[in-house]
Amino acid sequence: MGRDQELRNNRLVFYAQDVARLDGELDSLLELSNAKAALLIDKEGHMVTRRGEAANQGSMDSIAALVAGSFAATRELARQLGESQFTTMVHQGARDAIQLQLVGDRTLLGVLFDERTNLGLVRYYSGETSRHLEEILTDIHNRPAPAGAGLSAHFGADAAAALDNLF
Repeated sequence: MGRDQELRNNRLVFYAQDVARLDGELDSLLELSNAKAALLIDKEGHMVTRRGEAANQGSMDSIAALVAGSFAATRELARQLGESQFTTMVHQGARDAIQLQLVGDRTLLGVLFDERTNLGLVRYYSGETSRHLEEILTDIHNRPAPAGAGLSAHFGADAAAALDNLF
């Protein structure tokens, strides 16, 4: 199987009801932990969904990409220490902190928090939320593709013919 086909087979398609389920879990996490924001990010750094307050500096999409990059870079550190990977990381500053947690094998949960809460609460409720999110993502992954969702065998020829008709 080629790389393009592998990417097509492994991508997830999110519908409005899927995002609503994910958002519900993130909203519960924010309420229970008193964190500022929660981000669900794919391992390539694309934002799946986010809830809560926006970050003070930069865009949340930039933060998503940086989170994925940070997690990827730390994978080698884990390997050097004899671990297959680290599943949870925390970055803490003078005022704000972020906990990053692997959800399944393809998404990351980022929780931004400050002095309104503590790492223990964030860690506990993030673990619970991570399990719920993983169940939802498994449901989405295992859902059969809707009829007609794929490209027909003649798509390439039909597209070329349509382009030829434009000129």
